[in-house]
Amino acid sequence: MPNASLTIPRLSLPAALLISLGIIVISQAVVYTMGHPLICKCGFVKIWHGTRGDSGMSQHLMDWYTYSHVLHGIIFYWLITFVAQGRLSVAARLVIAVLIEGGWEILENTPLIINRYRTVTISRDYFGDSVVNSAGDILAMIVGFLLAARLPAWVTVALLIAVEVGLAFLIRDNLALNVLMLIHPIDAIKVWQAGG
Repeated sequence: MPNASLTIPRLSLPAALLISLGIIVISQAVVYTMGHPLICKCGFVKIWHGTRGDSGMSQHLMDWYTYSHVLHGIIFYWLITFVAQGRLSVAARLVIAVLIEGGWEILENTPLIINRYRTVTISRDYFGDSVVNSAGDILAMIVGFLLAARLPAWVTVALLIAVEVGLAFLIRDNLALNVLMLIHPIDAIKVWQAGG
């Protein structure tokens, strides 16, 4: 009887990065065909957009929410590693994470999610990401994933906590609050966030 354990061929990191680039290109082509602009409608791209709650949010390469996408990468690394139980290389897990993040970027830019953000969160002026911002979000997730693959677990846990606390303090929002308010809005949190 053949060995019942599943063995999957190892994928190299350069191959995974090339596949990931293909996933990014395809996901961003979908975002573009959904009617989102390539760059900010203002006509230029900034590396960093630090103003929260204006029309430039989610339109430039990076903004406050880029940090949340780094956390996506850390969380995906942990979850996929747990599910794979040693059967997949880090490179293969990275490709899976990029597929998930690319899928989220498409879903996040649908009218369903955009309208949900606009009605239940303080993001009333949110109209979706530019392609540049959406691609930047996926790249940030890759950075987080690779950090989690290289750093000790306690360091990534400390990083996750520091980013969440820092964002809550600086912009009154973070990954946990974003997910909570999207799924189950709480008026008291919305009022607190609007005060910042």
